[in-house]
Amino acid sequence: MRIRRSLSATVALATAIVIIAPGSSSAGRPVKASAAVLVNAGFEDTTDLAAPAGWTEHGDRDASYVEAGGRTGEQRLSHYADTAYRVQTRQRLTGLASGTYTLRAAVRSSGGQHAAYLGVSGCGRGPAGRVDLPRTGDEWWVELALSVKVSTGHCTIDLVSDAAAGQWANVDDVSFTRSDGSEGLPVAIGGADVSHLTKNEAYGAVYRDATGRPRDALRILADNGVNYARLKVWVDPADGFSDKADVLAKAKRAKAQGMKLLIDFHYSDTWADPGKQYKPAAWADLDLDGLRQAVYDHTYDVVSALRRQGTAPEMVQVGNEINGGMLWPDGRWDNWDGLAQLLTAGSTAVTDASPRTKVALHLAEGGNNGGHRWWFDNAVAYGVPFDVIAVSHYTYWHGPLGYLQTNLFDLTARYDRPVVVVETAYGFTLDEHDHETNIFNATLAAEGGYPATPQGQADALRDITNVVAAVPGGRGLGVFYWEPTWTAVDGAGWDPADPTSGDGWENQALFDYSGQALPGLRVFADTVARDKGGKR
Repeated sequence: MRIRRSLSATVALATAIVIIAPGSSSAGRPVKASAAVLVNAGFEDTTDLAAPAGWTEHGDRDASYVEAGGRTGEQRLSHYADTAYRVQTRQRLTGLASGTYTLRAAVRSSGGQHAAYLGVSGCGRGPAGRVDLPRTGDEWWVELALSVKVSTGHCTIDLVSDAAAGQWANVDDVSFTRSDGSEGLPVAIGGADVSHLTKNEAYGAVYRDATGRPRDALRILADNGVNYARLKVWVDPADGFSDKADVLAKAKRAKAQGMKLLIDFHYSDTWADPGKQYKPAAWADLDLDGLRQAVYDHTYDVVSALRRQGTAPEMVQVGNEINGGMLWPDGRWDNWDGLAQLLTAGSTAVTDASPRTKVALHLAEGGNNGGHRWWFDNAVAYGVPFDVIAVSHYTYWHGPLGYLQTNLFDLTARYDRPVVVVETAYGFTLDEHDHETNIFNATLAAEGGYPATPQGQADALRDITNVVAAVPGGRGLGVFYWEPTWTAVDGAGWDPADPTSGDGWENQALFDYSGQALPGLRVFADTVARDKGGKR
């Protein structure tokens, strides 16, 4: 349970305690830590309920204090007051050798602050860096990480809160160490699943940038830092969208905008997910051997066609959210021998068609560590070849970000593969715009923990990206937003067999009901790495 106290109580306790600790200053003078060694990095070298030894404070200093309840050890740093406050807890490091360093810390936060972040500044010619604290509540700690180049021999670490009364943040286990720069922000992948885009455009969808100017949706995405497009592939869909020809056309457009590609094979004529993995009509009567050959041929055909037109995918998913297997019943979860054969056929086809393309296996429920361990233990035991672990994580369905990060940390360590979140989203409003009831509603907003506003949507995307970025070893590749361009237009509904169906995803797009780009798009610009030419 988080200990909260009033600002007046903080003042009374702080004035009753005098601390003399190595590297500290009771007069509030700047503290210098020697040679990249953080002083009091775990906030243990401080009497409980006092200002943190080894750190200086600026602003409303009584709102920054040490109290019991660390992630490790006995204590943590807390920012809290019962009135609005701004406080900065700072430590300046000197004697640093030039090179790349990574700042890491364990954090918790109420969320909702005007600003709450870990920052690094004064390190060299490059800009200051920061990573915002996610909205976690007081049940789960998560780690954050940020890499920065040091060329001046010194660097300043800041823990900052600009908050309303009652909002709070906890920090523990801070470190600042030499690294290869792969850990933490920025992430390598900021992706968008734009599978529905061509159907939306065919029925008249218009997209506008943040100034209201009509533009190509992919151009708007690229200008905001999106560097990957995810495209689903259906075998023979009733409406002709997301088949091979449509995917090839979208792939050309995405590559023309400088994006890389993730191709998502559903092995179905319609939606495939944990609750349904229906065979394509053309494969309905095939036995396991026939299905294995069909999976190979279909996968090879699409991937080789992409490669021939100069748009070879960087990554391919063999199956979509296949917690329960695929191509039921032959590849269902309770028939791992059959499932492994189908997955191996698809994976082999990918590398035969495009040897440099990475193979990903994709599960839903990104925080379900027990389920994911069971699934990937089987995949490894049966010898299924794969390069990347892909997960979906919607906080309103799959639980808090602490669940996700715990699972990702474990999966990368256990299976020695990088991880990527290939689906997430959040609503920017609870209002309806067409006749189809929206999936994201007030109940899910309460479960997700963020307000259903444009800023709430942006915060949700930023928080999940920051959590993925902290996966050790740079193995948190990044995040894809699911269907940011699926705005509501008549005729472009969810059911490929029913043109009267509507769009239940409209309030989770990254474009509002007028088609204008929402603030959430800017998250990619802030969190995704640029290439050497300065492009995303």
